Amino acid sequence: MINKYKTHTLLALAAVLSISACVTKKYQAPGLDVKGSVYRDTSITDTASIANLPYKQLFNDTVLQNLINEGLQENYDLKTAVQRINEASATLRQSKAAFLPSLSGVAQATRNKQSLAALNFPPEFVGAFPLVTTISQLGLSTSWEADIWGKLSSAKRSALAGLLQSDAAKRAVQTQLIANIANSYYNLLALDQQLRITEQTLKNRVADVETMKALKESAVVTGAAVVQSEANRYAAEVTIPDLKRSIREAENALSILLARSPGAIKRSSLDEQKPYHDLQVGVASQLLKNRPDVQQAELGFRMAFENTNLARTYFYPQLTITGQGGVSTLRIRNLFDNSIFYSVIGGLTQPIFSRGENKARLRTAQARQQSAYYTFQQSLLTAGGEVSNALYAYQAAVDKQGSRANQLKALEKAVDYTKELLRYSSSTNYTDVLTSEQSLLTAKLSSVNDRLQELQAIVNLYQALGGGWKQ
Repeated sequence: MINKYKTHTLLALAAVLSISACVTKKYQAPGLDVKGSVYRDTSITDTASIANLPYKQLFNDTVLQNLINEGLQENYDLKTAVQRINEASATLRQSKAAFLPSLSGVAQATRNKQSLAALNFPPEFVGAFPLVTTISQLGLSTSWEADIWGKLSSAKRSALAGLLQSDAAKRAVQTQLIANIANSYYNLLALDQQLRITEQTLKNRVADVETMKALKESAVVTGAAVVQSEANRYAAEVTIPDLKRSIREAENALSILLARSPGAIKRSSLDEQKPYHDLQVGVASQLLKNRPDVQQAELGFRMAFENTNLARTYFYPQLTITGQGGVSTLRIRNLFDNSIFYSVIGGLTQPIFSRGENKARLRTAQARQQSAYYTFQQSLLTAGGEVSNALYAYQAAVDKQGSRANQLKALEKAVDYTKELLRYSSSTNYTDVLTSEQSLLTAKLSSVNDRLQELQAIVNLYQALGGGWKQ
């Protein structure tokens, strides 16, 4: 008889587990829902990637390394992301605690007074029974919900995905922070270089004014040339305040990234930078492994998937076991004298008139799951586009620098030749000198931008591949 009872119990348990497996589904990570690689015009098969490099290996400037390290320690966005991890961790602990029974202590006293008229006792019984009673009770109560349909398990897996998503978000903030600090630093160096070029150009043009005045006295040039040379001098001078303003703003922006009060930034020079040239990007499938924001999007889909599982469980009965026990008496002094009580209740709660609410909850969860899926797909495509853009920007910067060097040489010769012709020949005038000098200044400033583009393209490629958080 006992064996037959055990057999029936095991069969019932197996049936419940099989039904439970149909209620909630097992999670499978989504793949890329497009054909081909997310990298454009590449057929890369090597898995080596600069995303695996520590930032100190990618950036050889020790000043920049120290600034990045300071930012990782002090930046407020990063600290906020850490607090979000703590919040998600507490939510996960809460979901795990739901598997355990609750336990509450109960201590209460109830005083009741009966109405003599309401009791309607015969006269001979009046006074035989107390009209005022005080019941004292001390005990424990507990409640436990059986996770038959996977409701609590789905909630726990959703909370775990939320925790991992918060951690991925923190790593995404760290990757972005490193890129922002490096790009701001390089931009500051470029502005310094442009200021030095402009200030040197101004000195040269001040000297040109004196030269033009001397040539006028010798009747080599007219007064128009002198005035033009002065205007050329002021054209260079007027750009200096804007460059200094840009430098001040760049320093303040970088200070904010470092959680400093706005102030001066210690730095090296653009000429001292040695770009990292072995720019390996790995295969496109590594973006899911390396890019924290892509991982964040995938975990967001996972959390939405588990919330859909959770919404399905509301259609099925809920098994709850409650228990209560303790001591109760009419007199405090007799509280522990044969006054023990207990009760155990097991109940199933099946939703009947709430199917509309449950259906709406399920449709909402499914819509959010699909939206999270699209967000994940978009994040992969965006990541691939950013890698492609950074690679092309780097190659374009490298290609331009060779041509720019030749342009600078030609313009320097043009300036020298026109000045010499102005001194010894009437076949030229100061307009030719002015044009060649302005073209040279523009080319020098552009060469700084070419150098900046190369350095920032490396930074952007590092970020696009998900580098910076594997420290």
